[in-house]
Amino acid sequence: MNEIDRIIDQITRAFAGEAWHGPALSETLHGLPAQQAAARPLPRAHSIWEIVLHLIATQTVLLRRLNGDFTELTPAEDWPTVGVTTETAWQRTLEMLREQELRFRSAVKEFPVKRLDMPLNPGGSSAYNNFQGHAQHMTYHAGQIALLRRAG
Repeated sequence: MNEIDRIIDQITRAFAGEAWHGPALSETLHGLPAQQAAARPLPRAHSIWEIVLHLIATQTVLLRRLNGDFTELTPAEDWPTVGVTTETAWQRTLEMLREQELRFRSAVKEFPVKRLDMPLNPGGSSAYNNFQGHAQHMTYHAGQIALLRRAG
């Protein structure tokens, strides 16, 4: 197993399961209805839905970087507002999260091992830090989602 395979393994565990820390992101979202995803049980905290949209936004910026586009997210892009809060809209949001995650892992799989220590974008941190940071970011937000589910 090379370093890219180990990185993908950690990203997959953080997203899909068998993570060392506990429930992965998709496990914390499993069976969650739209009404609860849109709820704000802690008034000054983001909703679960907002967190998922934020995760999609960060997947987007990482995919951009891998494709040579170093445009940063605006604050509105980083934390998009939730529009319609129907069950259909929630399922579409979850599907977008899954599809983007698969695209991201596929792009990482093709990334040259010899470039892992090089900045992913000019003046930025290494590709390795971006990829591992993605797994850490999902883990952080999975914990928030688990707490918000309990609070709701």
